Amino acid sequence: MSELDTEQYDNTPLIAAIDLGSNSFHLIVARMDHGELRPVERIGEKVQLAAGLDENNNLTEEAMERGLACLRKLGQYCSDMPDASIRVVGTNALRKARNSHEFAQRAEAVLGHPVNIIAGREEARLIYLGVAHTQSDDHDRRLVVDIGGGSTEFIIGERFEPKLLESLHMGCVSWTNQYFPDGKISARLFDEAYYSARLELLNIEHEYRNMGWQEAIGSSGSIKSIYSILAERGYEAITPEGLQKLKKELLRYKHTKQISFTGLKPDRISIFPGGLAILCAVFDSLKISRMSFSEGALREGLLYDMAGRSGHEDVRKRTMKAMQKRYHVDKKQSRRVKQHLKILLQNARKNWGLDDHDEQLVLSAAKVHEIGLDISHTQFHRHGAYILRNADLLGFNKRQQQHLAMLGRGHRRSLPLQSLFQMPKGECRRLLKLMVLLRLAILLNHQRSDYLPDYQFQVTSRKIILTFPEGWLNKNPLTQADFEQEQQYLTRAGYHLDVI
Repeated sequence: MSELDTEQYDNTPLIAAIDLGSNSFHLIVARMDHGELRPVERIGEKVQLAAGLDENNNLTEEAMERGLACLRKLGQYCSDMPDASIRVVGTNALRKARNSHEFAQRAEAVLGHPVNIIAGREEARLIYLGVAHTQSDDHDRRLVVDIGGGSTEFIIGERFEPKLLESLHMGCVSWTNQYFPDGKISARLFDEAYYSARLELLNIEHEYRNMGWQEAIGSSGSIKSIYSILAERGYEAITPEGLQKLKKELLRYKHTKQISFTGLKPDRISIFPGGLAILCAVFDSLKISRMSFSEGALREGLLYDMAGRSGHEDVRKRTMKAMQKRYHVDKKQSRRVKQHLKILLQNARKNWGLDDHDEQLVLSAAKVHEIGLDISHTQFHRHGAYILRNADLLGFNKRQQQHLAMLGRGHRRSLPLQSLFQMPKGECRRLLKLMVLLRLAILLNHQRSDYLPDYQFQVTSRKIILTFPEGWLNKNPLTQADFEQEQQYLTRAGYHLDVI
């Protein structure tokens, strides 16, 4: 590399991803170089959050402290990075933990960056993105399987586009803890783990077999361990024959402490039985004859997703378009609302301290605020909020999804103040401001007309002023009545609306 090239490379901004997995925490730091990721740092540490869930699905203090101790180390690599250059995501263990919000808050304080807990199918999408960027860019359909600590993701896709996404609640840590207690190994225990995995797979095997694939690829730790062991024995890929040989050899041991396979790292030994039982079940359920391995997975997918969001690949926009189509949204009306919402945002942004993330969130809400109409006109804002809260919204993390649902719930009628006030104070204030702007943009377009007069809009801390041409409101009494009602709603939220 020439001196000039080196200088150009060094000036390329760093991006980073931290994966708070159920078994291990991992950090990857990379640069984008000619459209490709060039990792400059990889760090991982076994934490086993999934093993720290008590009988009530709460993370124990000991488990949280293990995680925070790891993050104190990882945080040194990204403390000075802007939020836009790093993503921190939690997966199955944090999805499952009832007190995950407590850990997320403590982790954010340690890292100085927000922690996002992502849904299972969003995790699957990101895994596929990471795998796809490590494979040849062909047109063959591929199956990707990723066995994590607490869940296993299944994706069928072509090139960079996933076609089927699923996340099942079985992982190497949870399965080992449940079926191989205290490290004990036996044929009976292995069969119980295997058949329990087969029962989980019944939910997806028919649909996945029907779609089919030309190539199967595995990713992440458990499959990497099995692939590495078989590679040491001359196998070029994971096969049913190789898995059966590993199973037979595993059952010669009576305890995980006795396990000794060339190619198996020491930190994977204790959770190896659970991962092997799951993969055996996956091969038999989906009739897989051969599986290769990819080094790319969730962390790499996060980085490519971040890079893609600056251009045409933004999956969130695609998700919103799909929601509009699925729930028969009036696209002309959503465009009208978006158009006027942008005007309001432009005028309110500085005084209300809003940023690009706020703008993207509320504009997304504008696109789908009427999806509840596809169920019923009565209380359609509540129907829409339910959909947004519970649907798989690819590209959105759990917190963003909750905020979208709250905006959907609060876009009409009385403001959901009780629910808002249960949120952290900063989130509540920010979301309330976005909700007010969305409501005003919708009221401006209540008549679903493309013709509105020029109006003035300004805000101070708690005061909002909308100014229309003289006499216009008198000629439009329905709009005037709408705003009079809105003045009452906003007064209860601590805002004063003047419409003149």
